[in-house]
Amino acid sequence: MGTTVQLRPERVPEAQAGTVLFLEPLGGLAEQLTHEVKRAGLRVLVAPGSAPLPRPEEVSAVVVGSTEGLAAVRARAPELPVVVALPSPTVSEVVAAVRAGAAEVVAGSEGLGVAAERIRQLVRLRGERDERARWQADLARAYRFDGVVGSSRAMLEVLRVASIVAPTDATVLLTGESGTGKELVARSIHLQSRRASGPLVVLHCGAVPETLLETELFGHEKGAYTHAVGSRPGRFEQAQGGTLFLDEVGDMSARMQVKLLRVLQERVVERVGGSRPVRVDCRIVAATNRDLRQMVREGTFREDLYYRLNVVSLHLPPLRERLEDLPLLVDFFVQKYRRQTGRPVRGFTEAALQKLRQYPWPGNVRELEAVVHRAVILAQGEWVDAGDVVVDGWLGARGA
Repeated sequence: MGTTVQLRPERVPEAQAGTVLFLEPLGGLAEQLTHEVKRAGLRVLVAPGSAPLPRPEEVSAVVVGSTEGLAAVRARAPELPVVVALPSPTVSEVVAAVRAGAAEVVAGSEGLGVAAERIRQLVRLRGERDERARWQADLARAYRFDGVVGSSRAMLEVLRVASIVAPTDATVLLTGESGTGKELVARSIHLQSRRASGPLVVLHCGAVPETLLETELFGHEKGAYTHAVGSRPGRFEQAQGGTLFLDEVGDMSARMQVKLLRVLQERVVERVGGSRPVRVDCRIVAATNRDLRQMVREGTFREDLYYRLNVVSLHLPPLRERLEDLPLLVDFFVQKYRRQTGRPVRGFTEAALQKLRQYPWPGNVRELEAVVHRAVILAQGEWVDAGDVVVDGWLGARGA
């Protein structure tokens, strides 16, 4: 069973993770809730509203009995999740509280047991988020997947398989929508491989015109075409002893697919305008945001090339399917751009994170990074609040 601690000094010395802090004045409902929350197995603290507030890692939720109490906590510690407990709130009161930054609004009219259970669920979710953050730190140390952030089940599976395949020379096919982090995973695989001391050469196949892709991949000899004033090695030769990352390989024409297949089979290239085969020794990691299996069925992608590339396949899920990773990603990008910009931003408030969860993220992690970067630059204080979050022209605060 939980315990209730009545605090009268001007500080909250015993707060800890898993604790629910009730701030006075409580009002009738909030006072009754202290007993129900204790019965739910949580530790309860009661403190004067004027007491110094604990740090976010010291308390799981703060409960207040009015919207005025919410405003007071948000003004002093916007990073703390605040629950507003009201006897029988109207829809407009609930909406106003949420817009003001409440993590949850509970009503006495729904029953004390239900209200206490909703607080317990909030505490549970916050605890799971903190636990995922610890897992992520452990994974980063164990797998050395620097910059690959995520502790959702889907991302843990990606990291697990990637850590197994990385030390081998197996060809890897990374699939997923644009912006999901395929190049980042490719770099991490290279850094964990026995070829880590060699180069990582990147070619975005979809960004190179068809007429130039062959010379980019295989190089050319002097005089191969009008402006070829000297010989030049292609990306395969540049990647000798290392890794060649072919991004958007599904954009290749049928003609280039045949040429790539030959290189993968024979491990030799011929420069454009040359006749001497050059043996190449590099690992291949390919990526695509297209459904190659469907393209094989439609006859637009060679089946034999598909099987050459798809020795080990890793699918990176879109951000909308792993929103539990969003707080970790936001924190990662906040720290990154805090260092780069020198801005004093410490993080996003719970209200700001909730606004981010409501967005579908068509641009995935790449779009999220841009949003966090912008917020770090424009934030007026240490914490980015919901009103500071702009996503694709959508002001995620005072508007919705």
